[in-house]
Amino acid sequence: MSTKKKLPAHTKGSGNIFADLGLPNAEEHHLKAALVLQLKRLMAEREITQTEAAKLVDMKQPDLSKLLRGHFKLVSVEKLLRMLTAFDQDVEITVKPHRKRGEAGRITLIPA
Repeated sequence: MSTKKKLPAHTKGSGNIFADLGLPNAEEHHLKAALVLQLKRLMAEREITQTEAAKLVDMKQPDLSKLLRGHFKLVSVEKLLRMLTAFDQDVEITVKPHRKRGEAGRITLIPA
């Protein structure tokens, strides 16, 4: 006899928490979050401190700390891309038609 628990009423997310919260520039925030996540992963892989990483990416350590805690307004997407290249990463940007005509395109990060 199976005893399945009923889930409370909920709504399935879109995959972008910023859009789900109704924040402006949700796609940009989502992209920045994904880029910062890659930056954090690279710091962990190299086992470097925030101070060492800040020097590498030409940023003050307190600002890097804020960025890593989600203060995305401190930097542009372009700056985040340059930060990743400072970690010896190649960044490739691909532009292609959206699958569904009449709908706005989307921005997606596909980590290697």
